[in-house]
Amino acid sequence: MELREIRDNEIELLQVFLYEAIFIPEGVEPPARDIIEQPELKLYYEGFGKGIADYCIVAEDDGRVVGAVWTRIMNDYGHVDDDTPSFAISLYKEYRGQGIGTQLMKDMLALLKKRAMREHRWQYKKPIMLSGCTRRSDSGLWMRMTKSLLWCVNYESDQLF
Repeated sequence: MELREIRDNEIELLQVFLYEAIFIPEGVEPPARDIIEQPELKLYYEGFGKGIADYCIVAEDDGRVVGAVWTRIMNDYGHVDDDTPSFAISLYKEYRGQGIGTQLMKDMLALLKKRAMREHRWQYKKPIMLSGCTRRSDSGLWMRMTKSLLWCVNYESDQLF
């Protein structure tokens, strides 16, 4: 498994992984793939690569991209302000539960810190918002519940719990 930044000719994969990220309860028919054409979902991929916080790391297995984590500043559900990027992450079902998503998140946090410190375009010390995140604890942790997974990001130390 190789984790690397997305290549320009792979940007369209964000649409694939956005669809894969849709939670579909057991026994419920999946929505049509064109659901990602809705305006509130297009903002996750349309024009990707042009924003100052548009970064993407993919997981590649034997030449096939099997997952992605990407960030951008957008007016999505978890929007904080125009200086704080949101995260999106998705893996094909058969690659979930193996620690790949956790490593993608860790690598993205490291990339954001590196780029922010070098470019000084936005403040890294702000809490990095996970899409859908709703509260902050007194200890500086942002939390987001996705299915049964709780991501906690300590924005002072970059630790993912």
